[in-house]
Amino acid sequence: MGRTANLNTAFLFPGQGAQKPAMLHELVDDPVVELTLDEISDVLRTDVRLLDSPEALNSTVSVQLALLASGVATARALQRRGVTCCAVAGLSVGAFAAAVVAEAITLKDAVVLVRSRAEKMERLYPVGYGLAAIVGLNERQVTAIVDSVHSAATPVFVGNINAPRQIVVAGSVAGMQKVLEEARRQGAGKAELLHVSVPSHCPLLSSVADALRLQLSSMELKAPKFPYIANVNGRAVRSASGVATDLADNIAHGVRWHDATIIAEELGCNLFLEMPPGHTLTDLVEENVPGVTSSVVTKDLFKHVLRLAAA
Repeated sequence: MGRTANLNTAFLFPGQGAQKPAMLHELVDDPVVELTLDEISDVLRTDVRLLDSPEALNSTVSVQLALLASGVATARALQRRGVTCCAVAGLSVGAFAAAVVAEAITLKDAVVLVRSRAEKMERLYPVGYGLAAIVGLNERQVTAIVDSVHSAATPVFVGNINAPRQIVVAGSVAGMQKVLEEARRQGAGKAELLHVSVPSHCPLLSSVADALRLQLSSMELKAPKFPYIANVNGRAVRSASGVATDLADNIAHGVRWHDATIIAEELGCNLFLEMPPGHTLTDLVEENVPGVTSSVVTKDLFKHVLRLAAA
């Protein structure tokens, strides 16, 4: 973790796969955290804090709502302590937290959308589908493997480009297993199924994107207070319509996360703070934009993070 003068901060929000039991009970100590969790609970009409048990996290709905709660609550705690944003970026469902923190969408509307999104995803593909990660091959190599395996019986697609040689594929487990076998044969250092039970970021979820687009059309979005970096094209978005398009479309398209981190640096961000839980996005920052300062925001590291942001 490097040090840079005149730090400009990007807030990063993780997606599904980062969740862990008790994640909502391990957030930073700040009154705004509890207020945010209460606000979400009021919308859900149940205590969001119940969604981080091992049993609850077997549900895509619980996972995505818990990630939204964790991200928004932590970012608000940082903002209350005077940390200002240069840009926000959220991976997959993390995009909704990013949009809330940028004040492009209300937290209430984000809760409604995330719950609807997750419920539809879960109903469409209850078993036999998901995501897999391949490390060590580039996008061209993985695309060629995927194209050779994809069929009506074994649908599989290139999903997220997290780094030049960290690629996520989405689709049927049967199709992904064939892709992983060939990836290993071609020298991938890692090729394994992820703990995600839905095929996010591929055309199999186009109907969910259509439904989200319809829901968003009835909501009032605003231009983000600072750049919102989109999932679908990895570009900075500054309009309400641009945020709405990305929130709807990202579920059915791959995520250009590598591009997003590069764009954040080009915008002047040189301190990247990852909202809890997990550290995957911090690891990707260190790979994609070496030399910048990056940190996870945990209860133990909160004071350290505040010192970094004040530098």
